[in-house]
Amino acid sequence: MFIAIGLLLVAVGLLWPWLSRFPWGRLPGDISIVREDFSFHFPITTSVIVSIVLTLIVWWLRR
Repeated sequence: MFIAIGLLLVAVGLLWPWLSRFPWGRLPGDISIVREDFSFHFPITTSVIVSIVLTLIVWWLRR
C-alpha cells in the first residue's frame, strides 16, 4: 500500500505542470480573502468534491 501511495505521489509530481492548470481551489464556493498584508484561502467546494471522489474510490476498492 505504501508503494502504491508513493507511486501515486511521484505520478502527481511529474504531471503537476498539467494538473496545475485545472481550477482546483478556485471553484465557486471557495473562500478567498486577500488584503494588503494578509491572504486567507479556504477551498471548501474543492474539499467537498475531493472528499466525495476519494470516498467513491475507497468504496469501489473495498467492494
